[in-house]
Amino acid sequence: MNTFGNIFRLTSFGESHGEAVGGVIDGCPAGILLDLDFIQSELDRRKPGQSELTTSRKESDTVAFLSGIYEGKTTGTPIAFMVRNNNLHSSDYDNLKDVFRPSHADYTYYNKYGHRDHRGGGRSSARETIARVVAGAIAKIILQKQGISITAYTSQVGSIRLEQSYNELDLNNIEKTPVRCPDLETAGQMIELILQVKAEGDTIGGIISCVCKGVPIGLGNPVFGKLSAALANAMMSINAAKGFDYGTGFEGVHQKGSEVNDLFYQSEYGGIGIRTNHSGGIQGGISNGQDIYFRVAFKPVATLLQAQPTVDKNGNETVLKVSGRHDPCVLPRAVPIVEAMAAITILDYYLSI
Repeated sequence: MNTFGNIFRLTSFGESHGEAVGGVIDGCPAGILLDLDFIQSELDRRKPGQSELTTSRKESDTVAFLSGIYEGKTTGTPIAFMVRNNNLHSSDYDNLKDVFRPSHADYTYYNKYGHRDHRGGGRSSARETIARVVAGAIAKIILQKQGISITAYTSQVGSIRLEQSYNELDLNNIEKTPVRCPDLETAGQMIELILQVKAEGDTIGGIISCVCKGVPIGLGNPVFGKLSAALANAMMSINAAKGFDYGTGFEGVHQKGSEVNDLFYQSEYGGIGIRTNHSGGIQGGISNGQDIYFRVAFKPVATLLQAQPTVDKNGNETVLKVSGRHDPCVLPRAVPIVEAMAAITILDYYLSI
């Protein structure tokens, strides 16, 4: 399953320490004027080495388009692209060739396929998400022309969390801090925690929140084609994602129906309005025209710069001490990936109506 989507489809390829990573987008409408600088800027938000909060691996992550674009516009044919891997330290992983790293994909990949690429996790590496960000940037360009915007931000790191909802925050502040939290005071606390954990050779997880504005009524289908289920599928396909909820989500279990029901009313403009949005913009699996908002929980990065007991492929017990360049927290770099997967999903459903 290297392909995502139904109409707007992305097939990704490549490994962390291979020649390149990239993808092929099929089903993209023709005649879309692409802002290549914007696409590259989205990749720059995801690339390693941005700050002391991320891995020190230095990659330009410059995208090269191979097909599907002529004179700056999409032609309606498959859009192929790639990003070359340049800053490879494959020797950092020599001690992992026959050893299973705790909580990684090493063990499951080896048992499923009989062999694996141990260099940086190979195909299971988050470097694969480069393809998602490129496709998501193109999807964003198309959606923007329809008045649809998608914005994600870090809302929790460890026990430090934003208490405000997205409409109480200045989302213009998101890119002002390396942790991508719109509340600058809370962002400072998050940064301090990540740096503390990093100094200990440990990692930390958290939550990314996302809001999609301007989504029209009618995206999604009853029963098995629900927009909410599609978004959950998209988010849970991201490396290190461990949970998804939308609207009041899990917090709603503490409330009564009378507290969270979204009541309808006759608006002054003659249409039907909804007083609240506890449903998160989706009811019965179909968008209702209000903001879609959701959260994605990410686990602490499984690679620790601490010694951990494990076993090799023959079951022999050993102690693993990992070296190399790793993120102490995935959240800052995962923000554009969450946006990308949301954009791909919403565009895919938009093209089906």
